[in-house]
Amino acid sequence: MNKPASPFPASMRHGAALAVLLAAVALGACSSNTGEPESAATTPQNVTLTQAQQQSIHLYTVEPSSYQTVINTTGMVDFDHNRSTDVLAPISGPVAKLLVTLGQTVKQGEALALVDSPDFAAAIDTYRKNLAAAKAADQIASTDRDLYAHQAVSQREYAQAQSDAAGADSDRDAALQVLVGLHVDPKTIADIQAGRPVTGGSGVIRAPIAGTVVVKSITPGQLLSAGTTDCFTIADTSKMWVMGQLFDREFGAVKVGDPAEVEIGDGDKPVAGKVTNVGSVIDPNTRSATARVAVDNADGVLKQQMYVSVRIRSRDARTGILVPVSAVLRDDENLPFVYVVAQDGGYARMPVTLGERIDDRYVIPQGLHTGDKVVMDGAIFLNFIQTQ
Repeated sequence: MNKPASPFPASMRHGAALAVLLAAVALGACSSNTGEPESAATTPQNVTLTQAQQQSIHLYTVEPSSYQTVINTTGMVDFDHNRSTDVLAPISGPVAKLLVTLGQTVKQGEALALVDSPDFAAAIDTYRKNLAAAKAADQIASTDRDLYAHQAVSQREYAQAQSDAAGADSDRDAALQVLVGLHVDPKTIADIQAGRPVTGGSGVIRAPIAGTVVVKSITPGQLLSAGTTDCFTIADTSKMWVMGQLFDREFGAVKVGDPAEVEIGDGDKPVAGKVTNVGSVIDPNTRSATARVAVDNADGVLKQQMYVSVRIRSRDARTGILVPVSAVLRDDENLPFVYVVAQDGGYARMPVTLGERIDDRYVIPQGLHTGDKVVMDGAIFLNFIQTQ
């Protein structure tokens, strides 16, 4: 027997069946819901410990503490520019002989090199001539002074003699200053003044300060140009500078006079120093300013261009909440948190904001209040229990 045809098309019948199926699934899902918020499954619950487990937990009571900002940065060693100098060639000519070696300690005025220089010979000859001319002019002036007193010469002749003597003396003194500028030794100058012959015709390059020859830029036979050729660099390495880098918030935290420590990184005892200058210009490439730290270097451990670690401690006291470093953990998103004692006696996870690190403590700008009891020993154990 033939069944009567359905008054609905096949596509509509299939859609109705699908709707009934989806409704059934939805009802089943509703019946299995516990009614708790979705976040309840992911929100960490307070940790409760047994009395035996409590023995391994040590607490720290939060209270405001006074502290000093500590800046940890990197720096580069440089010479103390007040104790070092570049030695330029005072005269022109070829280098005849080098008298010092690299790393040698020299005294102020010590000869560094000999130069076969026409400038040196010309300066000595000029001084010798001006010395003789001044001596003759002074004698004439002295004679005319006596004759004028007895009215034996005119006032015009007397005045001319005095003027000639003054001019000759000025030329003599100027020539002497040229020799001093050429670092001619006092014995040679004394020989010229006494009319004795000068031994040796070479010019001398002398050390303007005492220190160590840290750079030697010339070789025998090299032609020097007066006032432009770099010959040596001499530095007193018993005192050095360390140029530390400062960034962002550190600009205002460091001031002249703040104590500092310089660490080389090989396990040696840190070298004590003091901030002597804070740069007022930002390097456009590194976006940093420079703090200059002066340090003693009597043992010669610090070398120019050496990279070191620098710790600067501000003298300005501040007040804030600090907790031990051991109390701070990080979650799966690398966000810091601590465990605090909750009202129910358990231990609750508390997110915090980390400030700077002061030795073995962190400054906590946000997240904790005075009187909170923070777990400083055993936080890792609590986190293990909570995440199992």
